[in-house]
Amino acid sequence: MRKYFWNGLLPLGLCFSLTVSGLLPAAFAQDATPRIDIIVVDGEGATIGVRQRPSKDPVVRVEDDDHQPLPNVLVVFTLPLSGPSGEFANGSKTLTVLTDKGGLAAARGIRANEVPGKLQIYVTASSHGLRARNLINLVVEAPPGAKVPTASARTSKSTGKWKWIALGILAAGGAGAAAYYFSSHSSNSPISVSAGTVVFGSPR
Repeated sequence: MRKYFWNGLLPLGLCFSLTVSGLLPAAFAQDATPRIDIIVVDGEGATIGVRQRPSKDPVVRVEDDDHQPLPNVLVVFTLPLSGPSGEFANGSKTLTVLTDKGGLAAARGIRANEVPGKLQIYVTASSHGLRARNLINLVVEAPPGAKVPTASARTSKSTGKWKWIALGILAAGGAGAAAYYFSSHSSNSPISVSAGTVVFGSPR
């Protein structure tokens, strides 16, 4: 009886060994999926004066999973649409460059706007279907004693502008359009706009 028991376990043991030996290479193969990385080489934490350029251009390096530099990789630098931001030398908020032989790409020509604070540059890279992203954090500083418009002042000014636009549209009979336009652009709490029928004619 014992002999038959061990003879039955032997094939099961062989099957288990073959299954494990087949799963291990597959698991390692999944971990070996190729990828690319963006490494910030220069510019992290750098300080820029308002309406000024940094003393050094932000630079990144694109590497493969073996930490080898990748040349001719498309890199896109993007600045925020609002708040502490700026523009590149081309007058745009995006800059597209190719990495050099060392895998390096520089965001040249950045000029900060008039808003102080933390400026984050969004960096993306793509090569042969692989993508990577990273952030470069800069600091925009105003000169000592300089009067810089605060966020509340800018919000109040913007809100007043949209109120006049909304009232103009409303007077023309577009109450629904004004309510949508105002609510989609105002940064304050939602405001409900209602109006009766507007009738144009000579007074009675």
